[in-house]
Amino acid sequence: MISKQERYEFRKVRSRNRLFENGIKRPRLSVYRGAKHLYAQVVDDKKGATLVAASSLDKELKGKLKSGKSIESAKVVGALLAKRAIAKGVTEVCFDRGGRIYHGRIKALADAAREAGLKF
Repeated sequence: MISKQERYEFRKVRSRNRLFENGIKRPRLSVYRGAKHLYAQVVDDKKGATLVAASSLDKELKGKLKSGKSIESAKVVGALLAKRAIAKGVTEVCFDRGGRIYHGRIKALADAAREAGLKF
């Protein structure tokens, strides 16, 4: 029997493979959802470098967030990431949800980033 963790790993690999099969021509917005915090970064796979990153642990957000695992914190992290990406000159990204289902905190982060000006 396959464990829950193994199914998650299969989904993560499958979603990344689909992104790379289609030929990523723009940076990738990668999201990691931990048990207590949310992390997001914009990665340029051609250079192998992280362009911009934001998380619920950032110094700018320390006093603003009640906890790092709420939908409200995901919205704030998404808006902060989009602001930083646009400042670096990145306006278009492809969304890598990291094998997670597109709902809850993942969806809130993506919607906030779209509202702040990023195009998926």
